[in-house]
Amino acid sequence: HNAGRSQMAAAWARSIGGDLVDVFSGGSDPAATVNPAAVAAMAEVGIDVSEAQPARWTDEIVAAADVVVTMGCGDECPFFPGVRYEDWALQDPAGLAVEDVRPIRDAIKGRVEQLLGSLGVV
Repeated sequence: HNAGRSQMAAAWARSIGGDLVDVFSGGSDPAATVNPAAVAAMAEVGIDVSEAQPARWTDEIVAAADVVVTMGCGDECPFFPGVRYEDWALQDPAGLAVEDVRPIRDAIKGRVEQLLGSLGVV
């Protein structure tokens, strides 16, 4: 729903990659707001996602991407030849308390660092 994991991943990518990366976070069925526990967990590490807004991905954005990271969208995930895809199997933080979101946040940071490293960004 583009309200938790993907918002945290996008925020980490922007924070770590800076101007070297363009990041878009979207989902197939966006929620109305970002998960408050995800907002709180990211605030604990100095990253503000309180103004983030869940969005729908478009075919144009996905087709133009170098890498698309999916997190449980299944058959709803777009596929375009020539685009690198990674599926990150991570627990959905929906309905979890902030103390339960912290390990998800930290796992996402590690995956973002690995991804950016593989792209030569960090």
